[in-house]
Formats: sequence, structure tokens, C-alpha cells
Amino acid sequence: MYYRMIGAALIALATALLTGPRLIRYLKKLHFGQTIYELGPSHQQKQGTPVMGGLMMAAGILLGSLICHPAEWDGIWDFVFPLLAVAFLSMAVGFADDYIKAIKKRHDGLSPWQKIAGQVVVSLGFSLYCYFSPRVGSAIRIPFTAAEWDLGIFYIPVMTLLVIFIVNSSNLQDGLDGLLGTVTAVSSSAWAVICLLITVLPALGGAGSTTYGAATIGAFALAMAGACVGFLRFNRYPAKTFMGDTGSMLLGGGTAAIALLLRQPLLLALIFFTPIMSSASVIIQRYYYKLTHGKRIFLMSPIHHHFEKKGYSETQIVSMYAGITLLLSLIAVISVCASK
Repeated sequence: MYYRMIGAALIALATALLTGPRLIRYLKKLHFGQTIYELGPSHQQKQGTPVMGGLMMAAGILLGSLICHPAEWDGIWDFVFPLLAVAFLSMAVGFADDYIKAIKKRHDGLSPWQKIAGQVVVSLGFSLYCYFSPRVGSAIRIPFTAAEWDLGIFYIPVMTLLVIFIVNSSNLQDGLDGLLGTVTAVSSSAWAVICLLITVLPALGGAGSTTYGAATIGAFALAMAGACVGFLRFNRYPAKTFMGDTGSMLLGGGTAAIALLLRQPLLLALIFFTPIMSSASVIIQRYYYKLTHGKRIFLMSPIHHHFEKKGYSETQIVSMYAGITLLLSLIAVISVCASK
């Protein structure tokens, strides 16, 4: 099972590296370039950089997950189906948004209500799948303990909102060259380590867990990590392409799916901390601005732009976020080990 996880990462990595150059040339030919938001930091040199580069990650994740799927299949409840469904349907919403932006050459794509409507359909469908799945159910694990919290019927609305939140948090984090790709490569690797631990000690997954279920999730998680590393070949500073909403929502959907299928959504607070803080900073900024009639806590939100305004370079911010994600991911892995 372990070699299949590693194989998924290598296939996804190779796919992204091989498809990247042709995809970038094709996007340039179609004039699918980024439109820079005029109120943001000075990134005008990035105007016209090809967007929708997330498609190369999608290809890698798809091939890596399917080719290196564990030998055992679990019928209609096999985890590979919901993993790919949530990731790619979330990506479809982002792709529609990117396509409209590219065609109309403006910053706004889908309307907020159109985005939310698509995300609600995907998130609600996935929450229902988890609720009725004999491998998941309505109980979630409590980090650092062997305890579980059964949400009952409330699992469906709570997890629906959580998936939407994670997808949009991932989207907000994608604001600097290499930022979301680096953070997701680290966080996905952490999820894979957790899956590996469960395959060795199934009790760590709690009641209803299966070794091949964890192996399936682990292969998907490492496929995400490998695809992100391959994508960073073209997205690191200075970026030759951007993942766009196509890629950011793909990664957000995939991350949320991993957490829910492992019954560890609370670990998102550690493993996916920096994207969550991106959303939190926007919410805090917006309400503080309204309450104080024009005052701001951050120089700009999401918070990575605040650090830019403070004089940090893009590479410095990416390194800082990667370090924070690595540290918190180690704590998350320890919490799973302590739950035995």
C-alpha cells in the first residue's frame, strides 16, 4: 500500500511537469491571462500571466489517484469516488469563474450567488454521502483523544458549511506566487502521513475505519502533494502561470474531502491553518471596518497582502507560511498518534 501512495505522488508530479509547458502555451494562445485587481498590491507586472494553470494539477491528481488506487475496491462506497467528485466539481465552479474572467477581461467572474449556489450543491451532496456512508457516518474524531463527537442529523448542515468555508479559504489564499501550492503540498503530505499511520494501526482511525480506505485517501493526498510540487515548477516566483479559481477550488475541495472522510475535520484548524486565517482576516477586516466607520486592523486583507504592505517579499511570505503549516501539521500528526 505504501508504494502505491508514493507512486501516486510521482505520477502526479510527472503529469504536471509534462503537461505544464503545453498548457501554458495553449492558454497564452487563447489569451487567457490574469486581470490584476487595481486596488491590490502593485502586481501590474503580472498582468496577462496565463491563468487556469490548475488544470495541470487536476490531470496529475486524477491519474495518480486512479492508477495507484489500492487493490481492494469498496463498491459504491469506495473513497476514490467522493474524493475526485468533490475536488473536480469544486474545480468546475472555479473553472466557470476563470473562464468568464478570461473572456470578459475583468476581475469579476461568476456572481457571488452563482458561486455559492454551485458550492452548496457540491458540499451538501458530499455531506449527505458522508452521513449515509457506513465508513464515515455522523461522528467526528476529537484530536488528542480517542473520543468521538456524534453530530447526528446536524452533521449535514455543519459539514456543508465547513466544506464551503474551506474551498473559499483556499481560494482566498491564492494571492501570491507559489503560496497556495506550497502550503497545500505540505498539508497534503501531512494528511498522507496520517493515512499511513492508520494503515499500520487501524485503531487510530476510530470505529468503521478500514486500512484500504485510509490507503485510498493517502494515495489521493500524495497525488495532490505531487501535483502541487510539479505545478510549483511553473508557479514559483516569478510565476509563469497562475492556478486560478480552477486550481484553488480543486485543492480546497480535495482537502475538505480528505478531512471529512478521515472523520478528522477538526484537524483542519491545524493542517489548513493559513488558508483559514486568510478567510478570518477578511471577515475581521470587513466587520471592523463597518463597526468603526472606516478604520482597518490590517493594511490589507487577506492577511498575506498585509505582510506585503509591511515590506515582506513574496518568497519570504511563502517560506513563512510553509514553516507554519509544517509545524502545525506535525502537531496534527502527533494528535492522531496520541488518540490511540
